[in-house]
Amino acid sequence: MTVTLDNQLVVALSSRALFDFEDENRVFEEQNDTAYMAVQLDRLEQTAAPGVAFPLVKKLLSFNNDGQHRVEVVILSRNDPVSGLRVLRSAEGNGLSLTRSVFTRGRAPYGYLRPLGAHLFLSAHESDVRSALEAGYPAARVFAESVVDANRHPTEVRIAFDGDSVLFSDEAEKIFQSEGLSAFEKHERQNADRPLPPGPFKPLLLALQRLQAAAGEGIPVKVRTALVTARSSPAHERAIRTLMDWNIVVDEAMFLGGLEKGPFLREFEPDFFFDDQTRHCDSAVSAGPTGHVISGIANAMPSTMR
Repeated sequence: MTVTLDNQLVVALSSRALFDFEDENRVFEEQNDTAYMAVQLDRLEQTAAPGVAFPLVKKLLSFNNDGQHRVEVVILSRNDPVSGLRVLRSAEGNGLSLTRSVFTRGRAPYGYLRPLGAHLFLSAHESDVRSALEAGYPAARVFAESVVDANRHPTEVRIAFDGDSVLFSDEAEKIFQSEGLSAFEKHERQNADRPLPPGPFKPLLLALQRLQAAAGEGIPVKVRTALVTARSSPAHERAIRTLMDWNIVVDEAMFLGGLEKGPFLREFEPDFFFDDQTRHCDSAVSAGPTGHVISGIANAMPSTMR
C-alpha cells in the first residue's frame, strides 16, 4: 500500500529551529563544515537542548497520542547526514517521535517541501525561508533569542498571527506604505465588504482548524489562535469579514493601532508568533517563540525603513 501524508498537518523544520545548535553553528561560521561535522560527531551522545520550535513540535505531536497519525514533523536540514545522526539522537533523547528527515549538506532544502506537502517550514536560514515563501509555502525565520518555555499551558497549542502580509496579502499594506494612514483607513472602510486576498499563512491556519476538528474530544490538547495586528477601527472590520468569508474562526483578535505587540503577546503566551516586520518580531521575542515571515512590501524595502 502506498504511504502518504495526505490529511495530516505536515511541519518541516531545520535542525537549528528544533534544537539549540547555536554553539555548533558558530563553529561552522568561524571555521568550515568539516569542523562542524567533527563537533557534532564528538557530541553524538550529548542530547541537544530544546530550541525555539521545540514546544510547538512537542504539543503538535501530542495530537497523535491516541494512535491516529494527524501530525507529521520532518527535519529538513542543510546538515550533512553524519551531523544528522545527532539531530535524530537528540529528538529521541527529548522524547520526540520523528521518523522522517532530509539532510542536504549545504544545498538549499526548500524544494522538498513540495513532495512533503508541508503546511509550515521553520528555519534559521533566511534565504531558504524566502525561497519557500516564493514557492507558496508558509515559512518563517526563527529568532534564536526567543524566550522558550516548554511547560506553558500544556493542554493548548497557542499560535498568533499578524494580519497584513501574513494571514492576508500585502494589498492594504502597500497603500499604507505609499499613501499613509488616512488613505489606508479610507481604502479599508470603502472595501470592508470585499475579502482581502489570502496571505502566505492562510493555509497553515486552515490546516490547524482541520486538525482541531479531526481530533475531536478524544485529544485533550486544543488549538488556540490569535490575530495580533496593528490595524484598528475602522480597518478592523475588513479583517474580521475576511476571516468570516474564509469560514475561519480565531479565538482572539487584537487590533492594536500601532501599539507595541510584545506586551500583549506576553499575556497570550504563544507557542509561536508570526509577523512580517522585524520590529514587531524584536518586540515579540520576550513573549515566546517568534518567526519572521519574509514576505510582502515591508520586506522589499530597505531595512532602515521597516
